[in-house]
Amino acid sequence: MSDARTSALRPHPALTACRFAGLDLRNRFAVAPMTRVSATEDGRATEQMAEYYEAFAQGGFGLLITEGTYTDTAFSQGYLHQPGITDEAQAAAWRAVVDRAHAAGARIVLQLMHAGALAQGNRFRDRTAGPSAVRPKGEQLDKYRGSGPWPVPLELTPAQIAEAVEGFAAAAVRARDAGFDGVEIHAANGYLLDQFLTPYTNLRTDGYGGDAEGRSRLVREVTAEVRGAAGPGFTVGVRFSQGKINDFGWRWPGGDAEARVLFTAAASAGADYLHLAGSGRDWSPDGPTLPGLARQVTGLPVIANGALHEEAVARRVLDEGHADVLAIGTGALANPDLPHKVAAGALPVPFDPQVLEPLATLDNARTHATA
Repeated sequence: MSDARTSALRPHPALTACRFAGLDLRNRFAVAPMTRVSATEDGRATEQMAEYYEAFAQGGFGLLITEGTYTDTAFSQGYLHQPGITDEAQAAAWRAVVDRAHAAGARIVLQLMHAGALAQGNRFRDRTAGPSAVRPKGEQLDKYRGSGPWPVPLELTPAQIAEAVEGFAAAAVRARDAGFDGVEIHAANGYLLDQFLTPYTNLRTDGYGGDAEGRSRLVREVTAEVRGAAGPGFTVGVRFSQGKINDFGWRWPGGDAEARVLFTAAASAGADYLHLAGSGRDWSPDGPTLPGLARQVTGLPVIANGALHEEAVARRVLDEGHADVLAIGTGALANPDLPHKVAAGALPVPFDPQVLEPLATLDNARTHATA
């Protein structure tokens, strides 16, 4: 019997329970963080959002990672109707989401996000801010209620950087008190921490700029402050990516050497896991992978993301030890019960991009489903 046939007959490795970054998960399927811009205008999670996350938990996913959630009342909010966790009212609104995820057997982690120069809807500020006064590439995202070129951001002062760091730490404490199992620091996809990591958006000449060590300083500071504020027994992850929402093809100029610096920065500051966004899209049949490199360099457990709803890729990721958990994005939107389908040997439903058009909202998805 061929190796491929033998592999197909084995239970999917993602169906096995595991201990991951301090969390007991019933399987290795995670829901990737996906922006849905469906909170109230003042950033509170809604009943509709609770139903949305509950569906993934009932569908068998072991871990849910929420959409990016803004962390302060200065420059962090990125989108209108984005959820936040900047005060007790916002934190309290998340409790129904957490309770329903837990009741259905899933663990849930809140993703903490500062949009920086890629903010296109902030009710607290009429200007954006980033590491340097560099206009972001491309144009704002219409499916998240944006239009036109990105504005040139203000360059953050050291005091404003400290304020952003404190925002992450305070948000993590609120998430812990709301019952979340952990937080994930968003250092990916072109948002603020990734802007500091990127040479063409970070032209600073102080300790936050220059080489990869300097550019990763903010990731170290945020991770360390979140770790210290949240305390032991609360999971802290960090998400990295090469591509950005406004520059999909970007790759780290230093290659694996630069990746090692970034991964080490998060690990040395107290991260419990790393999450490599979009990593599956770059994999070839042979050779090393970024998630595998992250595991090798740091010894931390790793979440891989990107095209992992494809069974052959997903099996390889786990069988060959590239990652510990698979984060599923569009495949989960199309199949909230994907783990149940995999266990039953049923084919998943293909993703229909129309569920995100013209807006990536839960209302739009519901309208599309009933059309």
